[in-house]
Amino acid sequence: MTNRREKFWTKLATYMVLIVICALAIIPLFWMVSTSLKSDTQIVESPPRWLPDKLVWNNYRLAISSDWAHFPLWTRNTLIIAALAVIGTTFSSAIVAYGFAKIRFRGRGVLFALMLSTMMIPFPVLMVPLFSIFVWMGDHTPIQWLGTSKPLWAPCWFGSAFSIFLLRQFFITVPDELSEAARIDGCSEWGIFWRIMLPLSRPALSVVALFTFMWAWRDFLGPLIYLQRPTQYTLALGLQTLQSQHGSTPWNQLMAASVLVILPVLVLFFIAQKTFIEGIATTGLKG
Repeated sequence: MTNRREKFWTKLATYMVLIVICALAIIPLFWMVSTSLKSDTQIVESPPRWLPDKLVWNNYRLAISSDWAHFPLWTRNTLIIAALAVIGTTFSSAIVAYGFAKIRFRGRGVLFALMLSTMMIPFPVLMVPLFSIFVWMGDHTPIQWLGTSKPLWAPCWFGSAFSIFLLRQFFITVPDELSEAARIDGCSEWGIFWRIMLPLSRPALSVVALFTFMWAWRDFLGPLIYLQRPTQYTLALGLQTLQSQHGSTPWNQLMAASVLVILPVLVLFFIAQKTFIEGIATTGLKG
């Protein structure tokens, strides 16, 4: 009887801690939605109100249709960059991960460790070298890089360290007997990868695609560095433009725009939640 009581109180305490943590995480999101539905006078009230007296849905219309906020254009730019980044990262990372997981060659472990070490380098450290590389490429090739979206998605076609690691761990769990049977039947290494590994790794590929989409959708520093014209802006960069208009910030419209920006990511996560959880669960740490 004592053990049951201890287990009950332990479980209750665990649930209470989790509820508090979830509440702390939800409070900023709730405040953003609440502010997006307030009038101009209510957002400057002191003390602030958690719930508006009257819901002002017009803030969303103003945020989308204002003359200086090109949200349809920014959404199109963001979708193009995110789509190219997702396709490039998923495909190139899968190829490299298959090589590390299933093809034996000298120095494989050293190269894999070197690749993992790049995950420890933050992007601000790489900003200046990458910018210099794209400047050099623009001067010595007929392709213009600066002032375009190419620097935001072109590097994704050369693999991502985290995505390679994630997919490699999944490929290791695939039995080698499948590959051996395919080789006996005359299948090439590329055929094994394309016809066997990729269909079996759809959950893991979905996780990589979702992570990449979320990163590309909310990326701010990259577009800030490489994009120069407002017609090229992404949604994250467009929100910053909305904040700095006319020397004052319409916080209710800015929060409405922010809600619209994060809404597709939330919807995508809930739609792909089952596949996402399956991919995380089946991507072990073997090897």
